[in-house]
Amino acid sequence: MNAPTGSATGTVLAVGFVLDVPLIGVPEAAERVLDLWRADARLCELPDGRWLLLLPEPVRTRADLAPGLPLERTGAGAPSVANTPGSGPAAVTADGRLVLTEGGATVSRVVAELPALDPADWLDPTGLALHRPRPVGAAPAPEAPPVEDSVPTAARPDLRAAAGIGPSSERARRLTAEAPSARGRRGRRQPDRPSGGRTGSGAAWWQTARPIALAPRHAVVVVVLLMVVPLLFVVLFGLGLLKTLEVDPGGIVYASIAAALAYGALFGRRAARDGGGATTGLAATAAPAPAGGTRAPRRARRPWLGDLLARLTLRTPAAHLLHQRHARYLRDLTRAFEQHRWDDALRDALPLADRERGDTAAGRPWFSLALPKRFAGQLRPTPHRVGPAAANAFSGTTVHQHLTELYRAAAERLERQGRFDEAAFVLADLLAAPAEAVALLERHGRLTQAAELAEGRDLAADLVVRLWWRSGDRARAVRTAHRRGAFATAVERLAATDPQAARELRLAWAEHCRAAGDRLGAVEAVWPDEALRPSVAADLRDAVALGGPTRGRALPHLLALPDLMALGSGTATRALARAVLDGDGDPNTTGRSVLAATLAVLPAADPATDRELATAAARAAVRDGGLGGESGGPGVTAEHRLFDRLLTRADPLTAADLPRPRPRPLPRPVGAAPVYTAADRPGTLPVLDAVLLASGSLLVACGQAGARLLAPDGRTRAHWDTPTDRLVLADHGGGALLVTEHGPDLLGLAHLDLATRTVRPWTTLRARHLAPSYDGHRLIAAADGGIVVLDTTAPRPVAVWRELGGEERLLGGITRTAGGCAALVRSPSTARSPLTEVWCWDLPGWELRARQRVDDALTDLLSRTDPADTPDPVALAAGGLLTVEPLPAGLLDPDGGIASEDRTVLRWTSDLPEAELTVDGRAVLGPAADGDHWALTVPTPEGTGLRAYTGTGPCSEPGPTVLVPNAAGDRIGVRHHAGAVTYWHRSGRVLATSADGTALLANLRVTVR
Repeated sequence: MNAPTGSATGTVLAVGFVLDVPLIGVPEAAERVLDLWRADARLCELPDGRWLLLLPEPVRTRADLAPGLPLERTGAGAPSVANTPGSGPAAVTADGRLVLTEGGATVSRVVAELPALDPADWLDPTGLALHRPRPVGAAPAPEAPPVEDSVPTAARPDLRAAAGIGPSSERARRLTAEAPSARGRRGRRQPDRPSGGRTGSGAAWWQTARPIALAPRHAVVVVVLLMVVPLLFVVLFGLGLLKTLEVDPGGIVYASIAAALAYGALFGRRAARDGGGATTGLAATAAPAPAGGTRAPRRARRPWLGDLLARLTLRTPAAHLLHQRHARYLRDLTRAFEQHRWDDALRDALPLADRERGDTAAGRPWFSLALPKRFAGQLRPTPHRVGPAAANAFSGTTVHQHLTELYRAAAERLERQGRFDEAAFVLADLLAAPAEAVALLERHGRLTQAAELAEGRDLAADLVVRLWWRSGDRARAVRTAHRRGAFATAVERLAATDPQAARELRLAWAEHCRAAGDRLGAVEAVWPDEALRPSVAADLRDAVALGGPTRGRALPHLLALPDLMALGSGTATRALARAVLDGDGDPNTTGRSVLAATLAVLPAADPATDRELATAAARAAVRDGGLGGESGGPGVTAEHRLFDRLLTRADPLTAADLPRPRPRPLPRPVGAAPVYTAADRPGTLPVLDAVLLASGSLLVACGQAGARLLAPDGRTRAHWDTPTDRLVLADHGGGALLVTEHGPDLLGLAHLDLATRTVRPWTTLRARHLAPSYDGHRLIAAADGGIVVLDTTAPRPVAVWRELGGEERLLGGITRTAGGCAALVRSPSTARSPLTEVWCWDLPGWELRARQRVDDALTDLLSRTDPADTPDPVALAAGGLLTVEPLPAGLLDPDGGIASEDRTVLRWTSDLPEAELTVDGRAVLGPAADGDHWALTVPTPEGTGLRAYTGTGPCSEPGPTVLVPNAAGDRIGVRHHAGAVTYWHRSGRVLATSADGTALLANLRVTVR
């Protein structure tokens, strides 16, 4: 054996060994090889009988105990023999050539041409009984428990019932029985009225008939037949131009009116139907929303035909009669208020327009000649804001001012009399001042009613949260604060009146974040209250365990706890922070920049520790060229201030010698987009999903092989046996949901806590699609043709919100970011064919931000290609639809020429000008997308691999190109998280780049290690 002797006391980092088989024998050599064997290791035989063993990763070994001649990696990257006496020149060059000394001469051989040895041939199965496993039958699919509905319902404060106001008088009912505008004004309350109200089974047809809406072109025809034609014949007959014709002008007028009515009945649509915007007046707002969600906002159509007829009527002799009728109503109403006949007065009162809010946002009030219809139902404020009511022809500024003064005086008198329900009704419904009604109810201890009214009228979120918290319904307060993002403002608002309640709400906020796995969120919730800081010590330790930027933010908070030294962990925490600051590696991935920046604003509790770490942080900032900001960016001045704060607390001698950091310019793409090539060989484990975490680790789903947490070099840091086909990562990066596909639309879910590295089974869910990320609490799923939002912190699936469903159907999947999501939706339209749109919502409140019509783009695509061969389109979270059109060779390309090879056209349909991109290769599958990032996979020209064109949102030029050699079939997936984009393929290759594609962050094969 060529055992080295000169390095008997040293250790070497060996990447391989040369074993002298003629000297030690084959059995001994084989045993040594098996002890060192790893996946991807390579064993070759030299001509003189020696063996060359190359390892996939270097191992540190003592030279005197090495199994053979160790090969050590030099600075240039080529392995060479360890510097030991008696060993001749031996090296493996960078181009794969082995250089050895044999018989006094230097011989060079190509490693790839050396005969390979397979250790599997050494195994002797003689004497072993072979047992072939037999299937015992397919495992039964787990049963999915029913989803429990806990969708918040609209608050409907019942102030009129509490006031005990009886039904309207017969005289008032006869006076306003025929008023058509009352149905629009009270349309929101019709579903909940008792049978004795204005509508019901006994209502007349003219009371329950729905108004008819006409498309503009049909309305023009009706107006011409109804007004222009009769007027024209009357004028012509009056001028004597039709005396020579034997025609009856009256018959012509009647025939024209009959034709107008028939035309309107033929082409009209009932306004109450869900016709994609075919609604009239307040009926547009009265349509009930689907259970658990909000129906898409539709612009209310103004009944302009009735408006025009009302204005024309005022130019006729009938105007005097109408004026007397309205004056009589105003006198009776004023007399009822002055005589304190509250029941009649409140029931017959005319609600005033919300002039402070400005009804012009919903459209100018239309003109009406009808009086307000007396309301016989429950007296309570309208739970939602409504559009503009019909403006009465004789209700000018003077009348409005008179009614305002009348109502305000009534509200004040009712409050003084202790009739708070009626006073709140006057303020909320009659004066359109719900904020004043809420304040009145709160003053008199009606906290639950105040909270219901504030939530129903969509008042400030912090006000709603504060009222629910004070009323005792704290679970609803927390849900509202989460959905509307109002924790911080609600705590501040509550602290001004009740500091103890504000502290309790702050603790509930922290517990809410903790349940979602957001450790830093829990810390930020309680940190302003110094008395509560010790309660998050465990959260800070878990955040440190996550590594990366999360660790960088958590360490200064731990060091700022005054009793840290008393707990015995201050020394270890200080040592870890110092190691991070003095370490190497990327400052963003390791969290060094975040740690230095946080130390600048959050000093350590111990002065000596603070001085030591401030000095180390200042040095790290100089070495890294700043605290993580971009060169020349707006944050440079802020970084200078942070650096100066570090210098004021650092060692004075060191601070005097340190120069100001010089920001390093970030790499910018020059010329063509970069091309990244994945590993040339498939991995030994399949990859069904993968994402690069902020700490630099990779979370990988390997199907039945479970989930793995890998280091950037491919080493396994953690392994979970739970079968994982997909990953749903939390936005904060502290946890994920492991998804197992049990069958069509049947998914198993388990919670993964990356801080403690534990897995907890959760539930089995019937859903067609899951959003690839969630906020730690709310999981978005596609089920039953719509969208359902599930509370993942509940022991079983609970639906807390619903969207779509019914006539509106979800097409495809859902793309999501932390601030919004988008989906392709098909809904009924005003025309005969359904309407296809991209709907975009803002999260977490689920406000519908945009509806972009894309059915024309899809129709055009399907008309030019075979629908069976057309890849599925995908909606991007920022809005817009990405469609793919394969362009086979020999067809016309978008430039008008003949395509000489297969190509693919990508088109974006959005609010921006339509963008189009043509790439080489024919896409068989649709693009993969995560948020606004997308990747389109096409075969390479030689057909031996796959190529992915990538980008962000609509663009005219692609981003980085990802090549996966020796791969076929499945498309290349894409995931975006923490400023990095991860690309993966089922063959076991994973590659990650920065968000702009300028830096390669990881490139590895997933193997069993």
